[in-house]
Amino acid sequence: MTRTSFADKHVVILGLARQGIALARFFLAEGAQVTLSDVAPADQLSAPLTELAGQPVRLVLGGHPPELIQNCDLLCLSGGVPPQIPLVAAARRQGIPVSNDALLTLQRSPAPAIGITGSSGKTTTTTLVGLMLNEERGTMQPELGMPATSDSSFTVPPSSFTVPPSSFRVWVGGNIGRPLIDQLAQVQPQDWLVLELSSFQLELFDGASYGPAVSPQVAAVLNVTPNHLDRHPSMAHYSAAKANILRWQDPGQDVAVLGADDAITGGWLRARRVEIAAGPGQPTLSFPLAGRVLGFGLTEGAGDGCWLDSADRLVLRLDGDQQVVTPASALQLRGRHNLLNMAAACAISAATGAGPAAMAAVAASFTGVEHRLELVAERGGVRWYNDSIATAPERAAAALRSFTEPVVLLAGGRDKKLPWQDFARLAHQRARVLILFGEAAALIAEAIASQPGDELIVLRCADLPAAVAAARQAARPGEVVLLSPGGTSYDAYKDFAARGEHFRTLVNEL
Repeated sequence: MTRTSFADKHVVILGLARQGIALARFFLAEGAQVTLSDVAPADQLSAPLTELAGQPVRLVLGGHPPELIQNCDLLCLSGGVPPQIPLVAAARRQGIPVSNDALLTLQRSPAPAIGITGSSGKTTTTTLVGLMLNEERGTMQPELGMPATSDSSFTVPPSSFTVPPSSFRVWVGGNIGRPLIDQLAQVQPQDWLVLELSSFQLELFDGASYGPAVSPQVAAVLNVTPNHLDRHPSMAHYSAAKANILRWQDPGQDVAVLGADDAITGGWLRARRVEIAAGPGQPTLSFPLAGRVLGFGLTEGAGDGCWLDSADRLVLRLDGDQQVVTPASALQLRGRHNLLNMAAACAISAATGAGPAAMAAVAASFTGVEHRLELVAERGGVRWYNDSIATAPERAAAALRSFTEPVVLLAGGRDKKLPWQDFARLAHQRARVLILFGEAAALIAEAIASQPGDELIVLRCADLPAAVAAARQAARPGEVVLLSPGGTSYDAYKDFAARGEHFRTLVNEL
């Protein structure tokens, strides 16, 4: 834990998104002089500017001019600001340290942290872990929306961590919901932080950024598949950012949790070592996993962790002891990918000493996070699902696999320079109608046309409202209409949540 004082230091924050606002609150409370800058002009930033009203901050809007870093003691980046931009490069040349909310949170937290990253499943898994720890605690936080139902008798922790007394609190945040940097004054040593961490945040966990190199005490990498290649210069660079979550763990007590079924994380799990070959923008990265290692997967895997057994049950295996957590049929969530998320959450929670009873209670009652295979409505025998979080073709494919009913699929948005061929093959197999919208429509249509099969009906629409209207005309009773775009929302919406909310509104107005 680092307690460097920022009093009277000049801190420059790039980006007025929620991470930037939280950083501003934190540094103001520390007595720092704060400058906030955003490339957008003031008329596009009404919400964050309202939050900052009356605060003693200097604002530089409409760009990041070079003079921003004059007399700067620390430069902080919101998640949407790439560390490769010229201003950040100039700051580093001048010896100005660079940081972000996630790195500072881990460096200054008085409580241990669970960090969860991956190309898909982060938010659902992070939410599940928070619920499981609260279930173990016996009192659910109101905002998590679940009553306490049981206590656990499982007492074989895989590390020196044990579940704290009932007075402990679980703080869920990071890339999900809210940053926690401005909440640390309320965090107590017996608490747990449960943090979703994106590759954008983890880029700065490279040991060369501000302060001591840190990793969460329990660090999980769910999977590493092509994603965000519109920002990361290569898969090697993207993979290395994800691996940073494991890089600085303490060999004495820290725990790494890795997905066995993923090609990359499964390799790290079996080798007990991270190996990433060099690629554009990234040298070779190689380091051993320092602490204890747990795995999870949908096969009867070897070693400690959470696995799906031959009887289709999730089982927890720790130090020679095995207990059943729950039959797969008891889960409320749809899809094998969500069963994998549940297995991950069980393995991660077990690393803190939580037990199967708490895990089973959550598995039986959790119905999902909004914008993730969220059932919006049933109209005329047609079920409408919102999976706006699917901003990569692989995630849209996972959503398609969750349904046995005929599917009318809405896909599109903005491409992230990711391959669409596997998605296209699955769309031919699983969808009856494909309705394309947004910037990526032509690209997806080209991928569809490159695959064999002529039974799939493909429609093109200008935008999401037109796509919903077309789906209403195309869908038949007993079918599913699924918004699972495969592209980002940035061609038309500020984020995937805004797109999902608009979809909800459009469906509820039918």
